[in-house]
Amino acid sequence: MPKRLSRVQFVKLGASVFGAAAGAYLLYEGAPWLNSRKEAARVRRPLEPASKGTSRMHEWVRYATLAASGHNAQPWKFRIEENTIQIHPDSARHLPAVDPIDRELWISLGCALENLTLAARSAGFESEIIYPGSNDWIQIDFNQAKPEEGAHFASIRHRQNTRSPYDHQKVGAAELAKVMSIPVEHGIELHLFDSPSSTENVLEYVTAGNLSQFRDRAFIQELVEWIRFDKREALASMDGLFSLCMGTPAVPRWLGQQVVRHMDPQSQADADANLLRSSAGAIAISSTKEDKTAWVRTGQVYQRLALRLTSLNIKSAFLNQPNEVAEVRKQFQTALGFGDALPQLLLRFGYANPMPSSLRRSVDDVIVAV
Repeated sequence: MPKRLSRVQFVKLGASVFGAAAGAYLLYEGAPWLNSRKEAARVRRPLEPASKGTSRMHEWVRYATLAASGHNAQPWKFRIEENTIQIHPDSARHLPAVDPIDRELWISLGCALENLTLAARSAGFESEIIYPGSNDWIQIDFNQAKPEEGAHFASIRHRQNTRSPYDHQKVGAAELAKVMSIPVEHGIELHLFDSPSSTENVLEYVTAGNLSQFRDRAFIQELVEWIRFDKREALASMDGLFSLCMGTPAVPRWLGQQVVRHMDPQSQADADANLLRSSAGAIAISSTKEDKTAWVRTGQVYQRLALRLTSLNIKSAFLNQPNEVAEVRKQFQTALGFGDALPQLLLRFGYANPMPSSLRRSVDDVIVAV
């Protein structure tokens, strides 16, 4: 009969087995063929200036895919015709728990639209935009124009949601004036909160949103599904919330999902409170209407704002909890003085070092046949 292990021997054996498994996992994660930084840099390479025809439009689409999207779900499909590109929603990438009416999905399409038009302008084409109405997509018709490459175009490759703590440094008045002077679309407004008192007012609703979401099992399950806990997952999907981009270590999925599923709502709220308090302030984007066109225009303005911040070496990151919980959103609208305008997005901004860049699917994966 085999000798039974004592409790101490069992614990030591378990620790050694776990340590060996962890060591093997970390060794595999560090393998040179799992180079997420290289893949992120490859998709962010400069626009190919010599490309023509369909190849040129493929390059514009590549720049469009560098736009922001909820959970980095990349919920877009592109259809290319002779002088036209259509941007369609990808219903397979719908986020039913956090975005049940596809509000943030259409905002994401607006972000892609802004990048696309900037890329086209750099190649000498102006864009005529047809917003979603009877057609459930965005259409962009292109006409020859003078090439223009401004600071916003140059910032497309470098923009990111920098989710780390910032350095508490304030943004100067001159820089803030440049940020808040970006052109806005019809019906879209910007709201600046950069004083300690106004930031604390915003924080009250970020906290309320966090507490609601992290008590919602459907929200947690959806979040777990979109987190890429290690390089293997991230490189296999080329989408989602990559742990390294969020400032957390790579771990096996079985471990990571247990941590997220057992996360204390108040602890998460406190963590986001610290992030906001480390920032220079917050900016909200609102719209006077609640429809697909208003959401697309919101995305255009957000992307424009994020690119302006990037051009000034100011980091930013979403804190959209107040807009994602219907009851909290109504309270946020009233308490922060939006009037009849509807809050759509909230971001914090400030100074920090860049984080690893997120991944993007290839152009071939997002273009659909005519």
